[in-house]
Amino acid sequence: MLEVEEVLEKLVRFNTIKDKENKKILDYIEATLKQIGFKTEIRDKFLIISNKPETSIGFLGHTDTVEFTEGWKYEKFELTKVDNKIYGLGVCDMKAGIAAIISAVSQIDFKNLNKGVKLYFTYDEEIGFNGIKELIKYETDFPDTIIIGEPTYNEIIVGSKGLIEYKISFKGIKTHSSTPDKGKSAIMSAISFINELNEFYQNEIKNNVNKEFEIPYTTMNIGKINGGSAINSVPAYCEFFMDFRTVDKKDEKRIENKIKFLREKYQAEIKRINKLSPFLNKSEISSKTCNFITEASFLDNNRIILGAGPITAHQVDEYITVQSLYKLVEQYKDLIEKYCKI
Repeated sequence: MLEVEEVLEKLVRFNTIKDKENKKILDYIEATLKQIGFKTEIRDKFLIISNKPETSIGFLGHTDTVEFTEGWKYEKFELTKVDNKIYGLGVCDMKAGIAAIISAVSQIDFKNLNKGVKLYFTYDEEIGFNGIKELIKYETDFPDTIIIGEPTYNEIIVGSKGLIEYKISFKGIKTHSSTPDKGKSAIMSAISFINELNEFYQNEIKNNVNKEFEIPYTTMNIGKINGGSAINSVPAYCEFFMDFRTVDKKDEKRIENKIKFLREKYQAEIKRINKLSPFLNKSEISSKTCNFITEASFLDNNRIILGAGPITAHQVDEYITVQSLYKLVEQYKDLIEKYCKI
């Protein structure tokens, strides 16, 4: 049996910010699982490994973490246990999930079960989702049910909003600010575009309510804007980045049609960065949904998001509780027993 805190301690020691030690962490995971009867199916920058030819449940976890910000009191790459809390970079998002997966499968006697499990370990979840995108190019036989070990504080989540991300840019004509009529302001084009898009959003999108979600409507956010070079120059370039968190495919279609219309009207250049549709699985074990995006959104089978907590992902002194970690191992074991008896 692999003790979950010992596994987590080893995982946290790997610096996987921007996948720096991706190979090392996969070496450890692969070697550890092989000791308990797993066989590697594919090993690249991601890992697919299973313990029986027929599998009815899978577990998925990303090994990378975000960069840490200033202000940490505890060591980032060491596990620190204080009272009921376990600190470390990535301990919540989502090395606790990976540790619980490894510990759980080590405690199951698969000789008494009809089917096995398949485990997936990806990279680059925090920045570009390239790991899951690469994985689904290779994998042709996902189990019917996939558990994604993102932090949920032990709540079972079976649905998620969708996501549409855009980079929108404008070209103008630079001139001195004392003669603005001789030029064309890229920033003013961007402002007009945003104002018209926001009016459309407020009047035609936000009133579409789906009570399955905690925030029961599609949200819109302008996250970043750049433009101009000097206070006394009419700007020749402006760009902004935005996203929509969608509640249904009807909103998706209306947003895409509006963006296309505004592109032509304002002569904008549009790059769609990501598009993921919302999902809600029919489940007898939960009806809870989330507003954030996980690798679950790239799959199309029965998806369950279940991990440790509290949810302190991307925070200074990221931590989980001891009780949550051990409870998660038991939850994973229960799910394995449930699905692998089928």
